[in-house]
Amino acid sequence: MVAPRRPEASAAGGLPVAVDAMGGDNAPAEIVAGARLAAQELGIDVVLVGSPDQLGDTGGLEVLPASEVVAMDDDPGPAVRRKKDSSLVRAAEAVRDGRALAMVSAGNTGAAMASALLRMGRLKGVVRPAIATPIPQLGSHPAVLLDAGANAECSATMLVQFALMGAAYAGARYGVEDPGVALLSIGEEKSKGSPLVKETHAKLAQLDGIRFVGNVEGRDLLHAPADVIVTDGFTGNVALKTLEGSLRFFMDALLEVFAADEETKRAAEVLLPRLAPLAAEFDPDGVGGAMLLGVDGVCVISHGSSSARAIVSAVQVAHDVACAGLVDRLARVVAPA
Repeated sequence: MVAPRRPEASAAGGLPVAVDAMGGDNAPAEIVAGARLAAQELGIDVVLVGSPDQLGDTGGLEVLPASEVVAMDDDPGPAVRRKKDSSLVRAAEAVRDGRALAMVSAGNTGAAMASALLRMGRLKGVVRPAIATPIPQLGSHPAVLLDAGANAECSATMLVQFALMGAAYAGARYGVEDPGVALLSIGEEKSKGSPLVKETHAKLAQLDGIRFVGNVEGRDLLHAPADVIVTDGFTGNVALKTLEGSLRFFMDALLEVFAADEETKRAAEVLLPRLAPLAAEFDPDGVGGAMLLGVDGVCVISHGSSSARAIVSAVQVAHDVACAGLVDRLARVVAPA
């Protein structure tokens, strides 16, 4: 059987983005609401994937029926293989079969990865797909952190591929020309880090076609001297969750101080309008989710507690990078390496 041909970027804009309506803590209500907003505000075609009886008012959006749901606590691999009519699997198949431009899910992250990998397949030459997550940077476009959790154990070859794919992604998503790539370590010197980090550093330093800027430390993530930060999935996920928790703690503490007494409340009236734009830059709902790089299709994984606004952002990102030819870019940089 001949595999369906992935649409060319020039023709991709006419296809819808497939949204897993059943995935996430707030599904299906918030997911459907976000899909409707994306269609109304952005003019992007969206197809919902899920059980028609549970979706409520879809606002006239097309629905691709799926009778099963992969739960957040399901074991990803077995669930995807067992639940062949799940919304996640059907969304991935829609991309594979050329019926959808990209897929978006706020559901089980591991299952979203497994669905994309098993149904779309991986790009030729890719050892393992990686999760690329935007890290906000004040006054600039986000830095791309990968791997953010797909591969707990990595080889130097995998990290080099992550660097290549991350650079291609930074170009497609943020329009960065000649993106700088850094390696996450425990010191800036090339002699610092684990054997894996040292080996990867040596390989990246000798790699043509990439601008390697050296090591960065965890303290550099929010003001990174690079557009792409590479690490293994275990370290990347710990770093990402640490950032999320720290920012949440800081914001909660700040709001508690503002509400302490009448004097701080008056100060808050002056400061909050100035702080609101800053908070918006670090709001996960505006990021659009993480991208699974290395599969033969566009897969955006939004966070599990996604609101309707987060789904709008995710649909926008999925549409934009697909139309920018992200998968073709990845294929070109990975194959020679």
